[in-house]
Amino acid sequence: MKTTSTDESSAGGVTPVAPDAATLESEKESMLRQPVAVWATALACVFAFMGIGLVDPILPAIAENLDAGPSQVSLLFTSYFAVTAVMMLVTGAVSSRVGGKRTLLTGLTLIVIFAALAGTSGSVGELVAFRAGWGLGNALFVATALAVIVAVASGGRAVAIILYEAALGLGMACGPLVGAVLGDLNWRGPFFGTAVLMLIALLVLVVKLPSTPVTGERTSFAAPLRALRHGGLFGVSFSALFYNFGFFTVLAYTPFLLDSGEYGIGLVFFGWGSALAVFSVFIAPVFQNRVGAANTTMLTLCGLVAVYVLLGVFHGTPWVVTVLVVVSGALLGVNNTMYTEMAMSVSDNPQPVASAAYNFVRWMGGVIAPFASTELAEKFDPSVPYFTAAAAAVVAVTVMLFTRSAVEVHGPHAV
Repeated sequence: MKTTSTDESSAGGVTPVAPDAATLESEKESMLRQPVAVWATALACVFAFMGIGLVDPILPAIAENLDAGPSQVSLLFTSYFAVTAVMMLVTGAVSSRVGGKRTLLTGLTLIVIFAALAGTSGSVGELVAFRAGWGLGNALFVATALAVIVAVASGGRAVAIILYEAALGLGMACGPLVGAVLGDLNWRGPFFGTAVLMLIALLVLVVKLPSTPVTGERTSFAAPLRALRHGGLFGVSFSALFYNFGFFTVLAYTPFLLDSGEYGIGLVFFGWGSALAVFSVFIAPVFQNRVGAANTTMLTLCGLVAVYVLLGVFHGTPWVVTVLVVVSGALLGVNNTMYTEMAMSVSDNPQPVASAAYNFVRWMGGVIAPFASTELAEKFDPSVPYFTAAAAAVVAVTVMLFTRSAVEVHGPHAV
């Protein structure tokens, strides 16, 4: 992550300062010394991101119980991320008018309501519709949560982003396990479980998160789209879209290949999420400090190309698929941190606006990949989704090559 002096930060400067050992140690200590509000928001983020991986172990069960095919069930992801992506465009405007805390609480309330309703679904259509409402709450919560953590955390933006990515990784890791345990009882269990967890997070934030008064400046509803006129932010976001295609191909399509029951799928994706969490928090900063954010991103994308190709070749060998899925989690963890840090630092846009613009574009990968991957497998061959993900990763690398100069001028060079 980048380190700037106080004067540079206040002036909007972004000139990186090479860290010494004392600086690195100070950042590590500051990461653990956070206000209660930061930990409360991070906990809510864990529960929110659990909701993404929670359905993984029960995808085959949903297909069986609701008499649906894999491509129909994949719409659970598509509807969720379609609404999330579009609503990212208005989160900043809403937050600037009602305040960050109210926006967070509204998002959490919607998640509680629609997660509970999803558990009552009697058809795939109902489940897809309720997941879309869930996505609305997710959009209001996730984009605002990152901005709130950045604003409240001690230690600067670099520490805040690591905390946010740690929450993401922990949620991704725990989600499949919780989904497996509750899904083993009944496929509806994970949805009711999410509603309970998010209700707990909602109550904690009502008490622990300080009020965030509305500032005099209101963010325009068009601000995120205008922010994408910045070449660096657009390039990072567009590259992240193709990167996320592979991310969600692994997450949404692979469970149908494993054929190992709720617990088997849950354990595989627990390994995947654990690798994602560890590498996003501990390994990504090391590589970034050595070779820079853009170079780390491109090298990791090249590694993902190799993993996706191998998944395509060995898709019929469960133990190989399991190993490759966990390896992909490690690589995805590195790039999650890299992309978030680059998006938040590559332009001079306000952080809530940059976050909304970036998330709008990158979540489109989550809209396209689940349905596209299952359709490709059904119409062609089970290997095709992974080869397509490899091609998407190549596009992501190419876009980053053209964006690297903007990242190196503005972006983080060191942790």
